Amino acid sequence: MSTAYEIRETLLKLEGISHSYNGRPILKEVNAEVKNVHIPGREQGQIVGLLGPSGVGKTTLFRILAGLMEPTSGKVLLGADAHPVKRGTVGVVAQDYPLFTHRTVLSNLLVATNNDSAKALNMLERFGMAEHAKKYPSQLSGGQRQRVAIAQQLLCSEFLVLMDEPFSGLDPVAVKNVIKLLGEAAAVDEHKTFVLVTHDIEAAIETCDTLWLLGRDRDPAGQPVPGARVQRVIDLMACGLAWRESITSDPEYLRVLSEIQALFPQL
Repeated sequence: MSTAYEIRETLLKLEGISHSYNGRPILKEVNAEVKNVHIPGREQGQIVGLLGPSGVGKTTLFRILAGLMEPTSGKVLLGADAHPVKRGTVGVVAQDYPLFTHRTVLSNLLVATNNDSAKALNMLERFGMAEHAKKYPSQLSGGQRQRVAIAQQLLCSEFLVLMDEPFSGLDPVAVKNVIKLLGEAAAVDEHKTFVLVTHDIEAAIETCDTLWLLGRDRDPAGQPVPGARVQRVIDLMACGLAWRESITSDPEYLRVLSEIQALFPQL
């Protein structure tokens, strides 16, 4: 059964993003947007999956979205007032979940809140990590470090958090745990928006409400033309696959998975 929802204001807009390196186009006219999704009676943020083959330009787009790199042309706009992205306003969670090793869990969050202990403790409660507040990162499991890293970045970002390969190198049980964690993190606030860069198509379908497929155009001979753009947007909300658990046996999940797997060689 599909969840009733309402599409509201634009939260993130990629407007004509192009980038070249040594004269070679990496990205070409990347256009995409994320809108606020309102579900009556509950908080529900957005989770977008950025998929594409290796070397297509996902890392470059990731850095541009984070405000860490200026595109050759185009812009990234945040919020209903469409202000340009700036370094430090977007949360970034790298693959190794970096934290300040000399600080406790609570202290890591206090750095992100300008020492607002009530705000930091509330976030730890929401992530089920309050009992670990006095521990150091070295005393946590990988999954616990990831929880703290996401909580930290939620606190220090306006509303956008980027994650680099959150499922990489994980066993199936750990992948399921990360999927669950991301669902919980997105439910912190209606405006919280996650963009996940990943190669894991199956996990992306299970986790996200929207998928962006980044790829290159092809010339008449079928050869890739330099410069990638968003070739396809897959709306998992409209497919009835968003905000649900245990969808892997659903015929619609299998259809979407087959569609993406067929598209990938041409991206």
